[in-house]
Amino acid sequence: MTTPCHSLRNHLLISMPHLQDPHFSHTVTYICDHSEYGAMGLVINRPIGITLAELCDHLSIPCLSVANQQREIFSGGPVRSDRGYVLHKADDPMDWSSSHCVTDNILLSTSLDAIEAAAAGQFNHNYLIALGCAGWGPGQLEQELSNNVWLSCQANSDILFTIPAGDRLQAAASILGVNLDLLTAHTGHA
Repeated sequence: MTTPCHSLRNHLLISMPHLQDPHFSHTVTYICDHSEYGAMGLVINRPIGITLAELCDHLSIPCLSVANQQREIFSGGPVRSDRGYVLHKADDPMDWSSSHCVTDNILLSTSLDAIEAAAAGQFNHNYLIALGCAGWGPGQLEQELSNNVWLSCQANSDILFTIPAGDRLQAAASILGVNLDLLTAHTGHA
């Protein structure tokens, strides 16, 4: 599989203010994979009101890291909402052979051992757990971009893992020098 030179892997999609889709309105989506076959990402600013401790309790996994027990779980998107995705940093990607390398040090894992590692405090707060993901078919994301549904920018770890969820949309837009409050869905003529 070849990746086109315009791949948006490791980019953030910033929803435009006029996007009305309830799954993506006012969201920031991290693109984990993008090729001629389509794209896959995780919405990173929609907490679902469940903590890591509650998720671990549901999965019968001990949540040993007291510091991580109240960590928010996110709605990653409308696709496969029953499946967990763990986006995390790793010093050595070889430690996570069943994971998808997004970058040299950011991985996407879907195995239970990644949730166990988060519950044990192994990721040092550099992780995000989401239920579900976002997906686009071949050419679909490119069409949405040309229709001005999204802005895109290079991702950074602070937005992914450090900045509070409620601030991530404007933080991503700020990378581009955009204030989303000043944008409108209406066009006009001067």
